[in-house]
Amino acid sequence: MLIFSFVLLFLSCSEKASEKNEQSQTTFEVIRTTSEASLVVLGTLQDAGSPHIGCNKDCCASFFENPDPLRKVVSLGLIDSKNNKNYLFEATPDISTQLKHLKHITASNKELPDGIFLTHAHIGHYSGLMYLGKEATNADSAPVFAMPRMKEYLETNGPWSQLVKNSNIAISQLKEGWPITLSSSLSVTPFKVPHRDEFSETVGFIIAGPNKLALFIPDIDKWEKWSSSIKEVISTVDYAFIDATFYHGDEINSRDISGIPHPFIIESMELLKDLPSEEKQKIQFIHFNHTNPVLNTNSDAFKIVIKNGFNVAKFGDVFDL
Repeated sequence: MLIFSFVLLFLSCSEKASEKNEQSQTTFEVIRTTSEASLVVLGTLQDAGSPHIGCNKDCCASFFENPDPLRKVVSLGLIDSKNNKNYLFEATPDISTQLKHLKHITASNKELPDGIFLTHAHIGHYSGLMYLGKEATNADSAPVFAMPRMKEYLETNGPWSQLVKNSNIAISQLKEGWPITLSSSLSVTPFKVPHRDEFSETVGFIIAGPNKLALFIPDIDKWEKWSSSIKEVISTVDYAFIDATFYHGDEINSRDISGIPHPFIIESMELLKDLPSEEKQKIQFIHFNHTNPVLNTNSDAFKIVIKNGFNVAKFGDVFDL
């Protein structure tokens, strides 16, 4: 619980999160933040995005009839307005449009962020680094923050090792429970979570701003596998962006669901049902599989989540820190 002892040092008595978003799936109002620091949702989908290769269900088959340009792979942007800096959480296959959006809402001239924080080595969370290479941006030592196994994986496996060799990226090693100080009022602290760790460890992040704290866990196995209590952790933060890959197991009928043991939304809602309403309002479900019915704001599943006092993260949502 070292990491969450650290969290308590940053708690504030400022107002609770109450981000409500009634936007349609395909349109939204661009919000330019003037706060000293804030987070923006740059993607909400599971690694493979939407439409999904090989999917013939309505969620993907209707793409050309009703395309949704806001369906991007999970990512957050951290905006440090005071110091004119931006940071990215996850390097997704949608990194090009996500960075354009981050630049647009901050009215910045920067094309690249001042740092990229990676959670683990699954395709939706790091493969966007390829766009920093010679074939694309040819970046000059773009700062990347990664845990030890993740760092070693990038340094010793092509094509990622070429990014290191050509100084397109410069990797700084993270240490569990140790904050990375971005400014006098901003820090990011990694902590390990249980997940399929074939090539790297998996972490979540505590993002500490001048007034508020955010929890970011886009990928985790079932909550009971974690050594920490999600209820207790939520009590220490102001926003909680948590894994909601599947609404329930029934939506996946082509694969063994036991091999992808994310917490179902219905399981998380049951686990957290006794939380006070102000605690529930902190929760922003994120990282949705293309089959997840909450992607449709008119679905019964979406309405049930909202009725139960929780939130569904949406592209473009902004949260003051």
